[in-house]
Amino acid sequence: MSANMSGQNRARSSNGWLKYYYYLRFAVSAAWVAVAAAVAKDVPPLAAVMLIAYPAWDALANYVDAQRTGGLSRNKSQLLNFVVSIVATIAVAIALGHSMNAVLAVYGVWAVVSGVFQLLTAVRRWKTNGAQWAMILSGAQSALAGLFFVKMAGGTEAIGIVNVAPYAAFGAFYFLVSAVWLSVSDVLRKSPQAAN
Repeated sequence: MSANMSGQNRARSSNGWLKYYYYLRFAVSAAWVAVAAAVAKDVPPLAAVMLIAYPAWDALANYVDAQRTGGLSRNKSQLLNFVVSIVATIAVAIALGHSMNAVLAVYGVWAVVSGVFQLLTAVRRWKTNGAQWAMILSGAQSALAGLFFVKMAGGTEAIGIVNVAPYAAFGAFYFLVSAVWLSVSDVLRKSPQAAN
């Protein structure tokens, strides 16, 4: 009985962190999209910094999140996502010296790989935290968007930060859905306890 209660307490504590984490990821992504659409599209140096910062932020977020559940060594999908995002950050910085097509190609490969790792992380968390369906959808959609980016990068269309913004916007949406879903689940779980 005490082991069961201890497991429930750990899940509640973990959900508390995940809610905060998902709301934070939503806020950062939403702010990134807003600045990209309103300002950075007309200010190339700012766009360059933001394009480098986006995968760097993903690496940092994965690192911090993994630390809450035993570190990167115990969370292989997040370890791999962390490494891939660091590599993507460096690759974007290099690609900016070539062309925006090259940058979009890097984003495409990164979106595919990191999307798969995000999906795997969500599947692993389903048992302990629940409410991971939005993160699974987000991971799958990231992978599909990445394939689209790679295809677009090979075309002749003019490319800029606004081409990446919808991808970030969908990510923000899924983080918000996950955060709200966990919040509602917690309220519903507490209601029967309060009634007793």
